[in-house]
Amino acid sequence: MQSDTIKAVEIDLEGKLHIIASNVSFPMVYRTSTEVHWDPKKHSLHSPKPSEWSYIEWFNHILAVAENECNQKLVLTDATKWVNVPDELKDKLCGE
Repeated sequence: MQSDTIKAVEIDLEGKLHIIASNVSFPMVYRTSTEVHWDPKKHSLHSPKPSEWSYIEWFNHILAVAENECNQKLVLTDATKWVNVPDELKDKLCGE
């Protein structure tokens, strides 16, 4: 399995959660039928706007899809940028 760092985590103006990998792309992720999508402009994997699932559940789901369906482990680092993500949510996503 390959590994890449997460460059940024963002919640956009529509409420979608985006995970931007440093180097790898996932243009064919739609084939997994997991509701995880690829945004070529942002170069990100993203969720729909959460309704039944929380941002934490979507974050974990996106990472699991990348790992299990695309053979790519995505890892948070101290250099990961957080855009429009409340501190409380960031702490939970980081496992703090």
